[in-house]
Amino acid sequence: MRVPLSWLREYVDLPATETGRDVQAKLISAGLEVETVEHLGADLKGPLVVGQVLTIEELEGFKKPIRFCTVDVGRANGTGEPQEIVCGARNFAVGDKVVVVLPGATLPGGFSISARKTYGKTSHGMICSSDELGMGDDGTHGIIVLPPETEVGRDAIELLELVDEVLDIAVTANRGDCLSIRGVARETAIAYGLPLRDPALLDVPGPNAFGYPVKIADPTGCDRFTARTVTGLSPEARSPIWLQRRLQKVGMRPISLAVDVTNYVMMELGQPLHAYDRGLVQGTIGVRRAEEGEKIVTLDGVTRTLHAEDLVITDDRGPIGLAGVMGGANTEIADLPQSRTDSTGGTPIDLQNATSDVVIEAAHFDQVSIARTARRHKLSSEASRRFERGVDPQAAAAAAQRTVDLLVLLAGGTAEAGVTEISAPSAPRTISVPADHPDKVAGVTYGRETVVRRLQEVGCDVYGQDELIVTVPSWRPDLTDPNDLAEEVIRLEGYENLPSTLPKPPAGRGLTSRQRLHRRIGRALAGAGYVEALNYPFVGEQVFDQLGLDADDPARRVVRLVNPLSDEEPVLRTSLLPGLLGALRRNDGRGSHDLALFETGLVFHPREEQRVAANLPVDRRPSEEDLAALNAALPDQPRHVAVVLAGAREQAGWWGKGRPADWADAVEAARAVAREAGAELIVRKGQYGPWHPGRCAELAVTVDGEDRIVGHAGELHPRVLKALGLPARTCAMELDLDAVERVGHDTPQAPGISTFPVATQDVALVVDAFVPAADVEAALREGAGELLESIRLFDVYDNAEQLGEGRKSLAYALRFRAADRTLTVDEASAAREAAVALAGERTGAVLRS
Repeated sequence: MRVPLSWLREYVDLPATETGRDVQAKLISAGLEVETVEHLGADLKGPLVVGQVLTIEELEGFKKPIRFCTVDVGRANGTGEPQEIVCGARNFAVGDKVVVVLPGATLPGGFSISARKTYGKTSHGMICSSDELGMGDDGTHGIIVLPPETEVGRDAIELLELVDEVLDIAVTANRGDCLSIRGVARETAIAYGLPLRDPALLDVPGPNAFGYPVKIADPTGCDRFTARTVTGLSPEARSPIWLQRRLQKVGMRPISLAVDVTNYVMMELGQPLHAYDRGLVQGTIGVRRAEEGEKIVTLDGVTRTLHAEDLVITDDRGPIGLAGVMGGANTEIADLPQSRTDSTGGTPIDLQNATSDVVIEAAHFDQVSIARTARRHKLSSEASRRFERGVDPQAAAAAAQRTVDLLVLLAGGTAEAGVTEISAPSAPRTISVPADHPDKVAGVTYGRETVVRRLQEVGCDVYGQDELIVTVPSWRPDLTDPNDLAEEVIRLEGYENLPSTLPKPPAGRGLTSRQRLHRRIGRALAGAGYVEALNYPFVGEQVFDQLGLDADDPARRVVRLVNPLSDEEPVLRTSLLPGLLGALRRNDGRGSHDLALFETGLVFHPREEQRVAANLPVDRRPSEEDLAALNAALPDQPRHVAVVLAGAREQAGWWGKGRPADWADAVEAARAVAREAGAELIVRKGQYGPWHPGRCAELAVTVDGEDRIVGHAGELHPRVLKALGLPARTCAMELDLDAVERVGHDTPQAPGISTFPVATQDVALVVDAFVPAADVEAALREGAGELLESIRLFDVYDNAEQLGEGRKSLAYALRFRAADRTLTVDEASAAREAAVALAGERTGAVLRS
């Protein structure tokens, strides 16, 4: 909401020394978000005067039409002689009053004006358009043509109100009253402790039987409708300069007098209005729900198909407007535009069909209905913005009267005596609140007198002593319970005056074991060089094709969002990889090629039995049965951990060549997670979805004596890399963290330290190339027995000449130690030989000679 300071001063007697910045500070302290203060005309310097065009000479021989004009500017140029000016615009004629900037002046943007030779003539100044003066769009796209009665030589800076300050306020959804000058003026008056001259306090005639006939078929959607009629409007009447300038300052474009007046009153009082051409309205005006498939052409020229929930304004023909959103084209005001000539060179506009009689509508519509209609038709208007946030229902009659008064004053119209006012029975909202309730909420002792005074300042009627009975004003529909009233007292007393007190948590409460594990895993991965990346949980189903998942893969069963943020990502993720790989691709595209990212987060799987979640009670704590039923209706949400790698894992430098990231790094990340969880991870050859079939490790844990697959790690398939636009040799790992946690140890295990020396035995085994190293290692571990402390694969060698075709050599370091004695060479060798024997039996391994 843009609020000109000059307009605000009409309703609040602010000190003359108060600037826009001062008012901004006051309103921010009162809880309004004033984003900026725009200084209009801050760099504007005269002379800028009113001139009258005396002659126009058309210059020939140029690529575009050029006119050489003489303009009477009175004594503003110091000589009284006509000013010679070259101008390319064509929307003015001889005798028109225009705005002239003379040499020595400076226009907005630091544009200095001086006499200069152009198109073979010397131009002593410039005839100005609204854009050149920083006024905004006036709809003419040409020179400003002033009313004929404007005095020649008058200062145009003052006439056009070019110097002003405009406050730009971001109005929250609950403060619809501040989408008007009236509402902001009320907040300003409270902030300064000054009286408010309420523009809605008008003498309004009561309803009678002579008003325009109106029928309300849906009193729930429209609980108040006021109709007034004005006849005899002059077709040549134009909006005065002051009205046009105020509309421009609040961000609206002047169109025609009748439309400008309704827009002006809407911005002033916050009540949207609509003016119908009485000659085009056929029969009774009605308000009803639309019929499914019914059509209307709105003022923007678009034919819209209506929904059965849309609220429409009708006459005997059918819809003539989308209630609270936009009027229909079939009753549009045919009025004289602000420029009396067209843009091609002075042809007068036909006045025969100009509207002379209008019916003014000021109604109050249901907030939810208007909001849904505006979104359904993707048609947000100034009117719908206000109805969505709440409009004062008591302001309709005053707004209609204000509109009638302005049309009579500015267009020479006559207000008909008939007044139509239909309203549904309603009573003011009252709230019972203890007088010390704001004190308890804020932790500050305000006292009853302060509470009552502040509530009265916002317009409430307050009665009672210890228990206050508060009647809420009609313009504050957001005040519905005691906490709302407490907030009003607190914000007006100043949020900055609230004490800053740190909460004291009770002793003995800390992180749960699950939270501690997640933090340990995050620290471990960060310590290994990974950077955490948090991604949105929304994906598009096409990503499953890009990842190469089978058609029957369980990961393709998704939870679909009813109201997704983006139509391209309408489902919840079943894997962390799409988000992580997207982050890797973005970073790689921005020049970061050596990447290692990780994420821990929830994935979502639909349950076999679909249930509808019940609405939980808000007046009490839900029971255990309520919570269990709610959880049963939610999808399964296991927590996963995933990493992605690309580029160099170890940087090259004076210390060596460095090393690129490979599948082994992804596997090691999984092992690091398992170590933090205290779980034993089984790593073996696997094949799944996006991973390269020859470079994919299957990750499993043992649950109740059976192996359960909990994830995969390795290098991604080249087809996946191409489909997702990823760097070559990108690697990834994803693990079901909840499953790993369940089989792990909650208490971290400290390493055992022995006082006896270790016995190390190395063994090199030759096996077929297709035999997994994990199978060989498992056989060695089992065969070595209890004396084996650790085993490590330290070399893989394949040479067809020495080993034979299709054979490879695996070299392991075995460490033996006993808990109660120093092992002899014979004991260590016996354990080694037992391990080799079992490996040979299970995998066909033979000792390498």
